[in-house]
Amino acid sequence: METRTAVITAEQMHAQDGYCQKVREYWTAQNAVPTAYVETYGCQQNEADSEILRGLLERCGYTICGGPEGADVVIFNTCAIREHAEQRVFGNLGALSHTKRRHPEQKIFLCGCMAGQTHVAERVKKSYPYVDVCFNPHHLWQLPEYLHRVLTKKGRIFATEEVPGVIAEGLPQKRQGRVKAWVSIMYGCNNFCSYCIVPYVRGRERSRRPEAVIEECRGLIAAGYKDITLLGQNVNSYGKDLGLGVDFADLLAQIAQIPGEFTLRFMTSHPKDASFKLFDTMAKYPNIAHQFHLPVQSGSDRILKAMNRCYDRAQYLSLIEYGRKVMPDIVFTSDIIVGFPGETEEDFAATLELCEAVRYDALFTFIYSPRRGTPAASLPDPTPRAEKNARFDRLLEVQNRISEQRHRDYIGKTVRVLADGADGDMLTGRTDGGRLVRFPGDPALIGQFVPVTITGHTTWSLTGDYAPSKEVRHG
Repeated sequence: METRTAVITAEQMHAQDGYCQKVREYWTAQNAVPTAYVETYGCQQNEADSEILRGLLERCGYTICGGPEGADVVIFNTCAIREHAEQRVFGNLGALSHTKRRHPEQKIFLCGCMAGQTHVAERVKKSYPYVDVCFNPHHLWQLPEYLHRVLTKKGRIFATEEVPGVIAEGLPQKRQGRVKAWVSIMYGCNNFCSYCIVPYVRGRERSRRPEAVIEECRGLIAAGYKDITLLGQNVNSYGKDLGLGVDFADLLAQIAQIPGEFTLRFMTSHPKDASFKLFDTMAKYPNIAHQFHLPVQSGSDRILKAMNRCYDRAQYLSLIEYGRKVMPDIVFTSDIIVGFPGETEEDFAATLELCEAVRYDALFTFIYSPRRGTPAASLPDPTPRAEKNARFDRLLEVQNRISEQRHRDYIGKTVRVLADGADGDMLTGRTDGGRLVRFPGDPALIGQFVPVTITGHTTWSLTGDYAPSKEVRHG
């Protein structure tokens, strides 16, 4: 596996700007304004990558449209975490054969984590001949070059070879909305959890320099963004590769001190690298959300070891305990995988017990999905699918009860909510702890922090009334 990091130079970026100009000239000669559609699958990092793809497309003269029909360029930015996600992409990729038949000059791109797998690239070459370009995440910055090549030359492009992971600064972004923003602070992963394909498709960990991250955040705050989420496959590892003596808690503290009204969030964290220093930093700065997504994956030490998670149940619970000690209102959420190869009823019972002990506000739950090329894919897996499904349902039953109880505790409290959209006649927003709230109000409130008194709840959300005269609590 390639372990180096390649920093894209100013000269290389300038060359891509030149391709942008050539693509614009191509369409000007056609007397046409081209359109492009980007469809995103998977995590927030993919969403952030799609913002760059849209930014590059606009720089090349494309107008972003809302669907693939009639678009001059269609890009699927994909996820490889679970089999269901891959099959969904292949199904939708198959449907594009019809759009290309109706619009023969349409160019179809497949990129993202799926495109970083050799077997996917081979399948695309053989079974999807109308796909023009397939490239892995390391080549995202070269989109203008690939656009120019497919517009002016015959032949398909497969940029899926193993190359050093890249850091490319200065890429344009077309962000979705004007309230929330994603900021990637690092890329790749060094953890090699036995079930996970991410290190193989996104490469080894590489951090952006702190001054680049801080400058991006400063610009977003000046532009009026109110909710900024720092992204990385494992944000807690930030800075280890830079040798600057700046860790993730230090970066958080520096961003939190930028003048302006905003909330700072982050994801995703690995428990083995989460520190008490990080919790202390969160507690110190009021604009850092008291929200922590801390994936546990299993409550069984035996399964955690088989997953190569590098922590045990006791270490994980000590983090939860300390977080609640310094921030009593902290909201914890997590990921859990049900049915990992070899999971017994005893192992699963340990997971249920952990959920009862932690009492998460919400869980993201998954049935184990084998990923080709990962160590777990070759493990014996004797548990029938029906039994895994039954365990999954039992976990949901436990967590839904806990979530409903935790949401019930909000009734009568006034919380600070960032209004970020509308759902019918109701405004929607998030508490500092990330809880979804619906409340009646003037759409002019969107983009503002407002006090809302909670009057109702479901398992998954809260409802309330705008209460401008009330004192708020964070949470």
